[in-house]
Amino acid sequence: MIEFKDGALYIGPFLTFTIGLIVLFIGKRINEAVGFLREFSIPEPVTGGLLLSLLTVIVYAFGDVAINFKLEARDFLLVYFFTTIGINASLKDLVAGGKPLIILLVITIVYMVMQNLLGISVAHLFDLSSAVGVLGGTVSLIGGHGTAIAWAPKISEQYGVANAMEVGLACATFGLILASLMGGPIAKFLIGRYQLTPEKTEQLDVGVAQQGEKPMITSLQFLDSILAMHVCIVFGIILSEVIKNFGLDLPLFVTCLFSGILLTNFLPSAFPRLTRMPWPSRSPTIALIADVSLGTFLAMSLMSMQLWTLIEMAGPIMTILIAQFLFAIVVNLFVVFPALGRTYDAAVVSAGFGGISMGSTPTAMANMTAVTSRYGASHLAFIIVPLVCAFFIDIANAMLIPLFLTHF
Repeated sequence: MIEFKDGALYIGPFLTFTIGLIVLFIGKRINEAVGFLREFSIPEPVTGGLLLSLLTVIVYAFGDVAINFKLEARDFLLVYFFTTIGINASLKDLVAGGKPLIILLVITIVYMVMQNLLGISVAHLFDLSSAVGVLGGTVSLIGGHGTAIAWAPKISEQYGVANAMEVGLACATFGLILASLMGGPIAKFLIGRYQLTPEKTEQLDVGVAQQGEKPMITSLQFLDSILAMHVCIVFGIILSEVIKNFGLDLPLFVTCLFSGILLTNFLPSAFPRLTRMPWPSRSPTIALIADVSLGTFLAMSLMSMQLWTLIEMAGPIMTILIAQFLFAIVVNLFVVFPALGRTYDAAVVSAGFGGISMGSTPTAMANMTAVTSRYGASHLAFIIVPLVCAFFIDIANAMLIPLFLTHF
């Protein structure tokens, strides 16, 4: 469970998961006590996760002990979460989201091109290679830690950036923090500025509303939702293997998202189920499971960041990140929100775009969850944002990265 080896403390998966739950509750207590955190819809796992990551920095600084968390349980929570998003999706909403989906996708791809150009421009100010700028662009920000880890060895070997892994992980780490802090304030500003409200009161896709009557959930309803999710995950695993045979390797959470969508929309409503309950799409139990999965995933992701590894590269990296952060805010306010119609849904999508632009898919979803739990549901946002950031932009990024590395 705990192992001390070569000056580092390794914490096993079970204890890491347990600490993640504690961190989530700590974040909730802090948000309840600090008004501006609630006011700007800062996600609770971000508050608790950042606090613990700062404590690990103190332990490293004064005790010279690096704390490493084993994150196997975290990755399974991501599969759980995106399965719930698929189960909540309806073809009616997908059709309604067709135009906004295309608009957001086009904006995001153009933004990715500009993000790389901005990163390269700032890198040149420090007499650094273009490859460093791409690392501070879509490799680490749109792509996140996984893409940075995947591309760093090649960039180091072929483009002469010896510390490519450190630069990529540093940008991905601080990008995740900035993305987590961006979405809520942007949505609050837009909702207040344009006096926006949901068109109608509906069950949230993720979590429970902060105000109003709380839904009652029975143990059998909870188990029925778990069973439905596991059926979707089984089909998602099969779908993943089938797709691999065609040369396309998608993350498991993406295929589970698609299997949830397929089963929700093509399983007949009269189909007999062992539990004798209706398919749990947009039920309070699915919303609860989604909230717990996402919150714990994000708490574990943030608390495991090793911030002390970033000190030596602070100057150029922080300059790149500040420039990217300001650019993301401008695009969000003056492009994304107007292009999507200046509606309440557009404001929630803008909160999600804050996560897409500098963080990760879970960060985007956490930003939107924090906003909708306070202001009301937005089914459209929870349809188009995960489709854009969990599928389309990964494909676009895979083509853009080598293009910029080769020609800039």
